[in-house]
Amino acid sequence: MSVAPHPSGAASVPDPGLVCSAKGCRAPAVWSLRWNNPRLHDAERRKIWLACGEHRDRLGDFLTARGFLREVAPLA
Repeated sequence: MSVAPHPSGAASVPDPGLVCSAKGCRAPAVWSLRWNNPRLHDAERRKIWLACGEHRDRLGDFLTARGFLREVAPLA
């Protein structure tokens, strides 16, 4: 899985340049999955994977199984 960059500010419409972080997916991202690995990162730090509607659950399940998922939010 690749990690896509997160926009620095919220936009009224998701940026069409932001794509899903699922391997091989090039669909526009509509979800932000914010996570951290507590063994490596401070509690406040968030890494971000972006997801399309189809891959939101799969990416979220992957992070949840490892205890990494902190929050899921729509891209504004």
